Amino acid sequence: MFGQRTAHVFSPSPREQQKLKPDIDYTLNNPDTLTKYKTAAQISHKVLEAVSSWCVEGAQVLSICQRGDKLLNEEVAKVYKGKKITKGISHPTTVSPSSYITPYTPLSTDAEEAAITLKLKEPVKVQLGAQIDGLGTIVCDTVLVKAEKDQDGEVTGRDADLLLATHYANELLLRLMIPPGLLASGSEEDKKKAAAEKRPTQAKISQLLETVVKSYDCSIVEGTTSWLFERNEIEGKKKFVLNPPDKEGKAEGVPEVGDVWGVEMGVSLGAGKVKTIDQRPTLHRRTTITYQLKRPSSRQTLSEIVKKFGNFPFSLRQLDDERAAKVGVVECVRSNVLRQYEVVTDKDNAPVARLLTTIAITKNGLIRLGTPPPLDMSKCKSGKKITDEQILKILEQPTARSTGAKGKSKKKKKKPAKKATEEEEEEESSEDD
Repeated sequence: MFGQRTAHVFSPSPREQQKLKPDIDYTLNNPDTLTKYKTAAQISHKVLEAVSSWCVEGAQVLSICQRGDKLLNEEVAKVYKGKKITKGISHPTTVSPSSYITPYTPLSTDAEEAAITLKLKEPVKVQLGAQIDGLGTIVCDTVLVKAEKDQDGEVTGRDADLLLATHYANELLLRLMIPPGLLASGSEEDKKKAAAEKRPTQAKISQLLETVVKSYDCSIVEGTTSWLFERNEIEGKKKFVLNPPDKEGKAEGVPEVGDVWGVEMGVSLGAGKVKTIDQRPTLHRRTTITYQLKRPSSRQTLSEIVKKFGNFPFSLRQLDDERAAKVGVVECVRSNVLRQYEVVTDKDNAPVARLLTTIAITKNGLIRLGTPPPLDMSKCKSGKKITDEQILKILEQPTARSTGAKGKSKKKKKKPAKKATEEEEEEESSEDD
């Protein structure tokens, strides 16, 4: 369909040569694997915190993205010095305005988009990530744009509804990722009975999540997809899709011990329907398809992409010559050597929030590797709350097994979701007492 497929025209990059080594165990059975994931996550967290602080009224989206990538590269350069491993950015810094759903990163050579600035109180989605030895973590958080000199104050009204709906839906989804019986307690018979429980289907998960967000008059964004992460791959062999718009949005595989997943949650203040807008896609990712590219500019562009990014997503602004890259990727996309991420927004232009958490599933439960910062419940004031008893019960369940007194001594007990929703309005008065 796309012409004759041949062996790749380029010799394997150092990244690909590393991938071919058969003697290294890259599963979670190898402690070094988890260490590399955690190192990448620490970098992602540090940069996410900085980028989020730059999201103030009037800030230029392009400038924030450029500064974020610069900081990612600086932090990655500080770790694993002298080691013969690849390391870099697993996802470029993207800042998606209010109704934008997909990661967004404008180009300096597109004057109109380069001039886009942030508006006061709009929810923007900040997404980025780092990778060590091809083991990538990606994290996304939603922040409300504030005035430059303002301190973080209370969030009320529909803004609070959106943040709370997204937070609780995400927490519920993470708990539904845990294999049945993994954290069961009691006798061996009780554990076996729990492990034999049927997993919730993709449709059931979507239904439960819709119940959560409807409590706040919100909707799950259709087609929100979570993927299995593998080495040098952020869209692995498993996935599940929330509110799939068509039959192609079918779940593939189930979460299991030893997996690393990128778990995504998208919530809209509207109906959750999406549309692709007429705007240049600037985010791309290499596919596994090989093709004899005809144009020298295309081959040169692909060669740079292979050497710099491997199979991880990248922005055209990260290439040496942005204008040449805009030309060079055309044949690559047409021949399916590269996948371009279309710019997708809410169909009704309603505000959207997104979270993305990189998790590892171990025998002791979930390890949140790349995770957005916890929502400050004391500052989110909503008159709405979750009332469904089944959902409240799931939300109160732990995501990991306690591994000893060390973790218990200083950790503050997390408030159950039911109490959090009921006590929001009482917190202020109780502090005065």
